[in-house]
Amino acid sequence: MQNNQALFELLEQHYHRFHQADFIPHDPITIPHMFSQKQDIEIAGLFAGILAWGQRKTIINKCRELMERMDQAPYDFILHHQADDLKKLLGFKHRTFNEEDLLYFVDYLQRVYQTHESLEEVFVKGMELGNGDMESALVYFQKDFSAAEHFPRRTQKHIATPARKSACKRLNMYLRWMVRSEEGGVDFGLWKKIKPAQLICPCDVHVDRIARRLGLLRRKQTDWQAALELTENLKTFDPEDPVKYDFALFGIGIEEKGQ
Repeated sequence: MQNNQALFELLEQHYHRFHQADFIPHDPITIPHMFSQKQDIEIAGLFAGILAWGQRKTIINKCRELMERMDQAPYDFILHHQADDLKKLLGFKHRTFNEEDLLYFVDYLQRVYQTHESLEEVFVKGMELGNGDMESALVYFQKDFSAAEHFPRRTQKHIATPARKSACKRLNMYLRWMVRSEEGGVDFGLWKKIKPAQLICPCDVHVDRIARRLGLLRRKQTDWQAALELTENLKTFDPEDPVKYDFALFGIGIEEKGQ
């Protein structure tokens, strides 16, 4: 790892540089920012996180299309849709995510919101039943998501889990959006039962590359253990909010690639 003080100053500088409102329109987080109701933000954010593959412009366009298919009211659509309403979702596709996956996500989320006020409660239950950490939350969420008898096998690849050694980068990004403080206006700070200190840094390809260059990540595979290693090293600089440096690492990486 680079000199700790120099690295701290570098991370802080780029965190403050990229943690700005003008970051929002060019990132998938712009999709949940279209809404003000908590449940709309949760649902739009989950889809934006799950569909975050490839070029950010394409991701944003596909998510906007999905929100339009849900009549710009995802919570109302999820909770109250009738069979005929689901026809609006047919034909939706983004990379390997297709209408079969989408219909199951809608079905699962309807079941969640029929019994829970917030999707946070599912993750918190996982923490309570497990070790009180994000690994327990993510393992439980994947199990709960795939528990239905009619769960399509093909859909399992869209919800990652540490149980399969995945770094869970998209879900960790989603959790960052929901949990971190709304101060600065980028992340939402909607979920209060999970603390920023419990979050795990999303290991995006840009984050991964810059973290390795700076000596923050040495593990060869980009897996769950790598995500834990990176987060532990970031806690050296801010133990209460280590994943804030996701902005710094991601921003540097995107800037270098000119995306």
